[in-house]
Order: sequence, then C-alpha cells, then structure tokens
Amino acid sequence: MILYYESTTHLNISSNKSIGVPGWRALSHLIQKSRCLWRLDACNMPLLEYPAQTLSKALLSGRLAVLHLENTCLSGRPLFTLVGALKVNSALQELYLSNNELNSYQDSMQLSELFKYNHCLTLLDLSNNLISDAGLEEICDGLRLQQTRIRNLILWNNQITYRSMIHLANILPKVVTLETLNLGHNNLQNEGIQRLKEALIANRSLLHIGLAYTRITCEGAVALAEFIVESHQIQRLDVRKNLIKTGGLMAFSLALRINRSLIRVDLDKKAKKEEVSHNCSDFLQK
Repeated sequence: MILYYESTTHLNISSNKSIGVPGWRALSHLIQKSRCLWRLDACNMPLLEYPAQTLSKALLSGRLAVLHLENTCLSGRPLFTLVGALKVNSALQELYLSNNELNSYQDSMQLSELFKYNHCLTLLDLSNNLISDAGLEEICDGLRLQQTRIRNLILWNNQITYRSMIHLANILPKVVTLETLNLGHNNLQNEGIQRLKEALIANRSLLHIGLAYTRITCEGAVALAEFIVESHQIQRLDVRKNLIKTGGLMAFSLALRINRSLIRVDLDKKAKKEEVSHNCSDFLQK
C-alpha cells in the first residue's frame, strides 16, 4: 500500500521484533522502488543475518538519505554486511549507529573502510559504543584517506581517553569538511585537550565542538581559551559537567573578548569556585 500510493517519506518500524522473512523482504522491495522514502527508522530490534543482508541489498540501489539503526545488535557480521553495501551507496547522507556495542577491533576497522570508500555520508553517530582508543585510531586512519565528506562525527561515550588524541590531532588539520565533533562523555582530561590544541587551531572547518563530561579542569580550559583566541570559525563549544572553576572561566572570558566567531559556550549554571591557577595567570597576562 505504501509503495502504491507513493507518499511516505519517513517510515518508522522500530521495536517490531516479530518481523519475519516476508516482512524484511517487503521492506527491501519498498526501499528499492520508492521514490519518496528518504528516512527509515529500524531501532531497538536485532538486525541479525537475514535482516542485515536484506537491508544491505536494498541500500545498493535505494534512495534513503537518513537511516537510524540504534540498538540493533549490529556488532560483527551485520556491520560487515551493512558497510559492504554502503561502500557503493550513493544516496545515504546520515547514519545513526548508537548503542550497538561496536568494538575497537573488527567493527572499527569496518567503519574505517566506510570512510575510505563511501562518497556521500555527511553524518555518522557512534554514540554509546565501545570504540575506545584502538578503535579511534582505526577511524582516524579512515578519515585520513576518506572519500566521503563527513561533516558531523559523534563519538559520545565510547571509552576514549587522552591516549588516542594524538591520532585525532594528526588528521584534524587535513579534514576540511568536518563541522561538528562531539567527544563528550570520554575520559580526555587536560592532557587530551593539550594534545588537540594545535590541531584545533590548524583546522579550518570545525564549527561545533562537544566536550561535556570529559574531566577537564582549569588547565584544559586555558588550552581551549588559547584555541578560541586563534580560531576564526568556531561557533559553539560545550564544556558542561567538567571541573572548570573560576580560573578557567576567567580564561574563557578574556578569549571571548578577542574571538569574533563564537556565539555559544555551554557551561554549568553554577560555577565552581577556585583561586586563579598559575596557568590561567600566565594566559591572562598574554
């Protein structure tokens, strides 16, 4: 019926765990034939062997632009099958893969391959997975050789630490299309920000940076303030739920007097009190 009337643009089949072989076959046929359907939500149900194969086959020729596959047990063979199709897909622009327990080895290697061969993906959401430092290194390798023009990369809560920031720092100056980078809820600490600072300054495309819940203190805030001073394009910075106290806020305040692009800084409503640190004092005297 949906295909007959050709009017549906957004189809949500999430949480339907009882869909059988005929249902997946019909969905595949719809994706391939529909000229109107541009978004599919198929979340909160396992996409095991047959569903993954059927969906991947449809993506070879379908016109979907947005695909939500959150919490679908994609880790392993299903992701391998999906990426195989997306390597040659020329329509999909946004892919949401959060809460799939994607790991730091095989899954991250597949994501790296996706960046290398896909030409049209602009948004990839990997929130709440298990990418970790080793996985981020694989993803950075894919970004370095990317064929796609990724604009939004979301790595929220992936067990990433400051150790892998060196890999991200190596590719950030070379990624010319990335506009949003969300590293929130990862254990970056001040050291991670220090490792990223020069790369952030060298990058000329980032507009939004998410660093909430990354265990940054005033030292990290000072490094970010130095980046803000040098940046001509950054528009939004999220540093909520960190340990930034008075010294870090003073550094931000001075940086904002110089910067002309930043329009929003997300901070905690109640600032934590602290004496001005030596690092902040040095920054304020520059």
